Amino acid sequence: MNEKDIEHLIRSLGIGATYRGYWYLAYGISLCLKDEDYLLFVSKLLYPEIARYYCTTSCSVERNIRTVIKVCWERGNRKLLQEIALHPMPIRPTSSEFFDILTAHLKQNDNSKLVV
Repeated sequence: MNEKDIEHLIRSLGIGATYRGYWYLAYGISLCLKDEDYLLFVSKLLYPEIARYYCTTSCSVERNIRTVIKVCWERGNRKLLQEIALHPMPIRPTSSEFFDILTAHLKQNDNSKLVV
């Protein structure tokens, strides 16, 4: 999976690169695609790793990720998010759920490219 696919998906959800969380989300998704353990320990493993890479704090990473999820939910492409989640979403997803949805979607698309 390349960075362009990840960034295309994030932009399709209505999240622009003007948000710091955009970059944190893109890097976090790439980590989750390489090692699914990050999805199990978002606060303990994923946020600290993103923070280390961007020379910031885990709290800052968490806050900025929550911001882009809120942007997606309130002003972005909520319909696309619900389509790729494969289930109804009556409330805004948590950060862990958001990472899981996007990672699973990208993996599924990558696998379907290999089969064809």
